[in-house]
Amino acid sequence: MASVAAFAVSSMGAVTAFTASRSAIPKFAARAITARHMSTGPMPFDDEKMPFYALGVNLAKQMGGQTNFKTLLEDEELEIVLQGFGETLKGTSVQEPQVVLSTFGPALNKILADRSEKIVDRVKKDGEEYIANFLECNDDAVKTDSGLIYCPMKEGDGKQPELSNTVEVHYHGTLTDGTVFDSSVDRGQTISFPLGAVIKGWQEGLALMKEGGKATLVIPSDLGYGDNGSGDAIPPGATLKFEVELFKVT
Repeated sequence: MASVAAFAVSSMGAVTAFTASRSAIPKFAARAITARHMSTGPMPFDDEKMPFYALGVNLAKQMGGQTNFKTLLEDEELEIVLQGFGETLKGTSVQEPQVVLSTFGPALNKILADRSEKIVDRVKKDGEEYIANFLECNDDAVKTDSGLIYCPMKEGDGKQPELSNTVEVHYHGTLTDGTVFDSSVDRGQTISFPLGAVIKGWQEGLALMKEGGKATLVIPSDLGYGDNGSGDAIPPGATLKFEVELFKVT
């Protein structure tokens, strides 16, 4: 689950998918569309072998933390990736690794960039359709000049926050498909943070509320985490929906 730190204003910038150098450490641009959840079950090996399996899991998570290959690659392509990884790790590759990286790194950059862009465009389009439907179904919802959707659920009568204030809130955050990516409500504990240190959609939306109030905020990607997303929880280009209850302004 995303922590409160995840609400910090995100940096917007392109990330190179692959950089070939003598130390050849790949950097991948795309992030997961949604976090993959696997059911628990029996371990694939006995206790003596599982530490080595855990090493493989760790390496995969380090790579997958920046790119969800399952989303971007076909099964056959993923098998080729695993073959290259295994042969390089064991030193059995028929070609010098640096030659492979220098020759085919640019092609990998283009493939990942093209596929990532298509995914982001689709996610943004889904968000636009969600916002249009939300406005149609909620008469109290208003769309501000910035594109934020604000829908009051309960009017407050206390202090109204400014960017210089710290706010105490409960929130429940979901993607447009209903996936919960973070929720103080589910954790059963309110959270406090400086309003000026969070995403623009929260800054604008909370500033429209008063203590004791509750509202739904639908935040388009340019007021949220943009084309970068946030970790595995929030996809690039995602529109976000928050139910927010404002308890205290200091």
